[in-house]
Amino acid sequence: MPNSAADEFAALGSLAVSVRDLHVRRGGQLVLAGVCLEVPVGKVTGLLGPSGSGKTTLLRSIVGVQIVERGRVEVLGRRAGAPDLRYRVAYVTQEPSVYGDLTVLENLRYFARIVGASRRRIEEVMELVGLSVRAGQVTRTLSGGEFSRASLAVALLGEPQLLVLDEPTVDVDPILRRELWNTFYRLAAGGASLIVSTHVMDEARRCHQLVLMRQGEIIATGSPGELLERTHSEDLEEAFVALAEAS
Repeated sequence: MPNSAADEFAALGSLAVSVRDLHVRRGGQLVLAGVCLEVPVGKVTGLLGPSGSGKTTLLRSIVGVQIVERGRVEVLGRRAGAPDLRYRVAYVTQEPSVYGDLTVLENLRYFARIVGASRRRIEEVMELVGLSVRAGQVTRTLSGGEFSRASLAVALLGEPQLLVLDEPTVDVDPILRRELWNTFYRLAAGGASLIVSTHVMDEARRCHQLVLMRQGEIIATGSPGELLERTHSEDLEEAFVALAEAS
């Protein structure tokens, strides 16, 4: 990553995201009840919890596409959803974010024009996510894991400072999952901040920091080692159960 980008990351201070007293209702139901959260710069933060715990709603609030009832969300020193965050924050949803009737390369060229990315950057992100050999393939013919990586490649075109990933390794085989996590670590080492949601305990061990959610509330935060020590547990699933029962 260029020095200028690294300097910009450093200027943010220690926090990439700050969430205070966040309340969100969806369909008349209270989905997030007073959530508070801090996401450090240059780390991979794992958002862990069962389906329906509010993970996706929290991610949408951080990106700025969720209507909130009450609370404050600051991202990279700005209010979430601020116009100048458009190219500084990338969001990869569980749904495809590329065009199925275009090739991988055509998709990347299209989105590169939107964010002002260079031809060289297109080549870099294809290499980064392991899709260089699929450049000429129509995306709807890709496997599920490859399709997810194509969406990730699009998100990386603008070299975002915050990358928000909603279960990015679904349908990805173990080897590619490891390669994706190595990519996440490289991005974090370059100063970027990542929030990765998952309900897979095995992936939780890979994160620098964990945020455990249950029924719209954050029940614990800390590194995997800290949570194991706090609960005197031998694995994270056991630690999660202990923390859930104590909440």
